[in-house]
Amino acid sequence: MRHRALPGALLALMGLTGQAALSGCQAPQRAGSVVAPSPTYPASVSSDRPELLAEDACAGGGGQSFTEVDCADRRAAARVLARYNGPQASGPRCPDTTDFVLHIAAVDHGDSEEDSSPEGYACMRNLRPPHPGDPGQGGGPLTVTGDCVYAQRDGVVKETACDGSGAHAPEYRVTDEVTTRDACPPSTDLYVQVGGGTPVGCARRLT
Repeated sequence: MRHRALPGALLALMGLTGQAALSGCQAPQRAGSVVAPSPTYPASVSSDRPELLAEDACAGGGGQSFTEVDCADRRAAARVLARYNGPQASGPRCPDTTDFVLHIAAVDHGDSEEDSSPEGYACMRNLRPPHPGDPGQGGGPLTVTGDCVYAQRDGVVKETACDGSGAHAPEYRVTDEVTTRDACPPSTDLYVQVGGGTPVGCARRLT
C-alpha cells in the first residue's frame, strides 16, 4: 500500500449493483510524511436479509464482484469480522486481522425497511490463506505493528512483504503503535499513521 503525508487516504468504488464496493485504506507517514490508499476492488453484494453482510456473515466471489452467501457454501471466500454503519472515514477502525473492506452503499426501497440497508462497511477476513492483512504480508487495508514499507519516492512509502518476497525490498518495519510521535522510541526513523486509538506507528530502518 502506498502512503503519503499526514492525513489518511481512502479509495472506494461503488459496486456494480450500486449496493457495495470493496476498498482498502492505509496510512503510513514518515518523519514528515506518508499516507496513501491500498488497492481498491469493485464488488457487488446482494441479499434479502435486512442488513447486508452482518457480522459473521460470509461473502463469495472476488475480482469483479462479491455476493453474500451462506458460510457453508462452497463459494464462501471471506467472513465479516465487524460491520459498521456510516462512512469508514469517520467510523470505527476495522480489526487488525482484516484482509479487505467492503463498502456498502445505502439501499432504500422506500416501501420496505426489511429490504433497505444503510450505508456502511464490512471488515472482511479470508476464510483461507493468503491473509494479506496479517503483519508483514505486504497487503491488507490497515497498517499494523510488524508491517514493512519501502520508500517509493521522496515523501511517499508503500507497504511490502517483510520477507523480501515482494517486488521491493522492505526498508522499514513498524515496531510500535502509540498515541503521539513523542511516545515513539528514540530509534524511530519513520512515523506511520495507522488510525484507531493509537494512530501513530513507529518504524525502524531495516536497510
